[in-house]
Amino acid sequence: MYKIVKQQRLNSAVVSIEVEAPYVARKCEPGQFVIVRVDPDGERIPLTIADFDRAGNTITLIYQELGYSTKRLSTKAVGDELQDVAGPLGQAAELRKTAKVLGIGGGVGAAPLYPQLKKLADLGSQVDVILGGRSAELVILANEFRAFARQVTIATDDGSLGLKGTVVDALLRKVRDENYNRVIAIGPLPMMRAVVEHTKRLEIPTMVSLNPIMIDGTGMCGGCRVTVGGATKFACVDGPDFDGFQVNFDECIRRQLMYRQQERRFEQEHPCRIGWEGTKSC
Repeated sequence: MYKIVKQQRLNSAVVSIEVEAPYVARKCEPGQFVIVRVDPDGERIPLTIADFDRAGNTITLIYQELGYSTKRLSTKAVGDELQDVAGPLGQAAELRKTAKVLGIGGGVGAAPLYPQLKKLADLGSQVDVILGGRSAELVILANEFRAFARQVTIATDDGSLGLKGTVVDALLRKVRDENYNRVIAIGPLPMMRAVVEHTKRLEIPTMVSLNPIMIDGTGMCGGCRVTVGGATKFACVDGPDFDGFQVNFDECIRRQLMYRQQERRFEQEHPCRIGWEGTKSC
């Protein structure tokens, strides 16, 4: 069992938890993820490791309450235990000292971006970051990035914080004055596709992190199948980070939406049995 030792709500939909997971904390690297089960009958939830403390035997997971299982995860409190935290899974991101790196995080995508940029800064890279969200509330980890990044640029759709516009708008402004050697973009698939459309034209190598439907996390179920460079890859064992120029984003988006109707129907029909007042489902 894996005890939650710290919990923080970052905004109305995003929660950060620090969990005791000694083996994972000892072995994990930026870019890797874990599979979490809240209880014995729980769904397997893939969550990227946002940070880790090897001395303290803990890892930090940041997740968005999107479906049944992540909402159920949020019913746990400090001191409660999770059934499983399996990992570290996936390939560690290939990070090496690079002259100038631009990280782009959309919404909760800032969470998996954080450990990668932190390590690049530790290696001596100059790191800038763009964080985006629909509004100020949905921009997370800005202060954490400021601890090591040279510049932190924020873009919000409604202009409530930073530039009014998208992370792509901010990207186009940045590249007018800066020559970046590498971009790392993590966020919703349409956002990563839009970033890559521009960085490919600008010939800036760009890595993206894919988070498709995933079940076992070991490559056996095939649920996380993606096409990269015309070849079939499995995000759980070959990724989750890939060369953005080679990813078939249209296919990724179609596959990600496959079960959207079933998820919504399940949320509407599932009776609440854990005491959430005022909710029809949980």
